[in-house]
Amino acid sequence: MDDIRYLNVAFYSNALYRYALAFCAGAIGALSMAPFDVLPAMMATLSVAVRLLDRADGFKVAVLSGWWLGFGYFVAGLWWLGAAFFVDATFIWAAPFGIFGLPALLALFFAAGFGMAFYLWRSGPSRLLIFAVCLGFAEWLRGTILTGFPWNSLGMALGDHLTFAQIASDIGLNGLTFIVALLFASPVLLFEKKLSLSDYSIAGGSLALLALLYGFGEWRLADSETRFVPNIQLRLMQPDMPLDDRFSRQHAGDIMRHYFDLSTKGSYPATNGMKGISHLIWPETSFPFLLDSEPAARAEISHILKEGTLLLAGAVRAEGDGIGQERRYFNAIQAVNQDGLIVASADKTHLVPFGEYLPFNGLLTALGLRQFVQAPGGFTPATTRQMMRVAGLPPIAPLICYEAIFPSEVMPDDPERPGLILNVTNDAWFGLTPGPSQHFAQARLRAIEQGLPLVRSANNGISAILDGMGREIALLPLGISGVIDGPLPTALAPPLFARLPAFPWAGALYLVGIVGLILTKRQLMITRIV
Repeated sequence: MDDIRYLNVAFYSNALYRYALAFCAGAIGALSMAPFDVLPAMMATLSVAVRLLDRADGFKVAVLSGWWLGFGYFVAGLWWLGAAFFVDATFIWAAPFGIFGLPALLALFFAAGFGMAFYLWRSGPSRLLIFAVCLGFAEWLRGTILTGFPWNSLGMALGDHLTFAQIASDIGLNGLTFIVALLFASPVLLFEKKLSLSDYSIAGGSLALLALLYGFGEWRLADSETRFVPNIQLRLMQPDMPLDDRFSRQHAGDIMRHYFDLSTKGSYPATNGMKGISHLIWPETSFPFLLDSEPAARAEISHILKEGTLLLAGAVRAEGDGIGQERRYFNAIQAVNQDGLIVASADKTHLVPFGEYLPFNGLLTALGLRQFVQAPGGFTPATTRQMMRVAGLPPIAPLICYEAIFPSEVMPDDPERPGLILNVTNDAWFGLTPGPSQHFAQARLRAIEQGLPLVRSANNGISAILDGMGREIALLPLGISGVIDGPLPTALAPPLFARLPAFPWAGALYLVGIVGLILTKRQLMITRIV
């Protein structure tokens, strides 16, 4: 037995083994994300994380352990970002920076969380609370600072399971992250040298709490029947259009014919023209041209719209003539009526760094770099989150592409509550990788948090109509070209998360927790000295 303990200590003390273990443990945790959703994978990752902190013999070792675990987690969970670099051959050289560079930066947040935890660390079951608060705070920071990137936050281990995700209606993504960090690390207690009654109690209590969360989700889903807004029938078109040379101005005619054929005939399932359709939805950046500058294209669109049918489509729009006025481009959702007129528009507020604009544009442009989506000077963000109002629909909260991953950026700057979330996206950049599934999972969690139906049109998937609890009304899987029809669910009464200012509360609660842990540790030190 002593030999086994010696080997255990030696293993964690050897830097090569320690950091290799951390990397592999992090990579395993990525299996808990969509489309795999293997919950025990996150338990293994976080249990090893606690063990690494137990065996850290210095601040530097703790921080490096956190970085390597985060690096493994993000490489395994975000490797699909590299697919975007192969869409345009001019970006292939930068693929390693996307596959390894971004994970290396994101891993710094895990390193910070481990560093804070090491400072507050103590033996016994209470260290699980320290771990959850510190890593949860680090995850909140990751989703907030430097424009934020909360992709695959630890809370999504539960957030992509419809039943478990129902608790997000009260506590949101950051609350889920705290629960995951606390409960999924608790199996480590079963591997203590001398198991105490409290170890058994906390490990068993964690399982009981998971069962309670599951029971709450089942009760909430069973207690609410999906209702629908009368006189609304939606059609979502998923063209599965590649982003290579075929998506260009010179092929505009072929692209539009593909859209028209799908929209009026359909292929998944078979449809009967546009009969009965009140609103037609096309995905982000549907056009290889500026829709507001192409009256001929709008006239063609008007031909397929029956009287009263409205098209809502992702499109690039421009302001300024480029001579007397600066030419600016916006990533937008535009509504076109049966007369071919643009009757409403909403612009994207949260742009993708390096995708839609270049940070430090002057310097990086001089080095020959440019953003993925070509627009001279990059896109311009909207200054406010706009409510979109179109005939026949409740007020719309528009989310373009990855705006849907930010819990605090769903609601428009408007006193009126929207009646639905409209998310248009173009995930074809990432092909048939886990990326689109992860994106869909996060968009669905926004519906649950806000109690609002989600209407989502994606170029290559996943397109869907969901109710305010995230239940599927209609869904078109990844990689299929076709359309789906369905009614619009009614909005639910605002859940607790929707009624609270989620953005400041999450950070404030974590800070209170950290301050409380610091004061507790100091009190313990004073008690020991006395």
